[in-house]
Amino acid sequence: MAEVIRIGGAVVAERRSGAELPPRLGPRPHLHPIRTLAGRVVTDTCPDDHPWHLGFSVALQDVEGWNFWGGPTYVRDAGYVDLDDRGRIESTALTWSDAGFDETLSWCTPAETLLRESRRVRARPALRGWQLDVATTLTNATTRPEALGSPATNGRLDAGYGGLFWRLPQAVAPRVFTAQGEGERSVHGSTTPWLAWTDRDFTLVFAGDDDPWFVRVEDYPGVGLQLAPNNPIRLEPGEPLTRNLRVLITDGVLTPTEAETWATA
Repeated sequence: MAEVIRIGGAVVAERRSGAELPPRLGPRPHLHPIRTLAGRVVTDTCPDDHPWHLGFSVALQDVEGWNFWGGPTYVRDAGYVDLDDRGRIESTALTWSDAGFDETLSWCTPAETLLRESRRVRARPALRGWQLDVATTLTNATTRPEALGSPATNGRLDAGYGGLFWRLPQAVAPRVFTAQGEGERSVHGSTTPWLAWTDRDFTLVFAGDDDPWFVRVEDYPGVGLQLAPNNPIRLEPGEPLTRNLRVLITDGVLTPTEAETWATA
């Protein structure tokens, strides 16, 4: 059963535990469906092309060699391989408020907990729609240093996905842009303060930390932040790592000026 987030009388997002999912899909809590105020669904889950994409979630493909993303693992000089290396992310505490929730999670292998996560999710009215604020802190839960990586750190260039990731529904007339450029090739890997995605009747504007954007339009519709775009991140025992993301969700198509006005307010 899903718990819901409301703006006024509208249900704008549902939180799902993901506990029922098989190991290959990287079981983890996620938000889906996320909707505009008018009810337009702007996330997808378990799509045929990448069934381990779960709405809007936090996931990494490499935590000390364990895959918390789901799907095959990228192996240097071998490509994507199905391995018995999948972990799961489990909720250990969940507190709801009128505008969202606070959650504590464990990133577990069959033998131990590698990371503990504190996640804060809030929703509030915003320009022509509503705003989703997410803050996540990952802490090394072991007594040894840990490396957080991605397919890019394991040899697949330009594929540093991992961290906060939003899978969009099937695109019809997508347009993705920043203040500096437009199109997947221009915005993927950039570190601009904001990035917008429009498609016929809705707009999403993302504003994050300084991590490079991860963007896919041609293969599938998805936007995220690259936590480890080139080199693994090393966490000492007990060391935390925090990332933040704001997302504006609106009906209709915003102009670049409108997107920037919200992002820089």
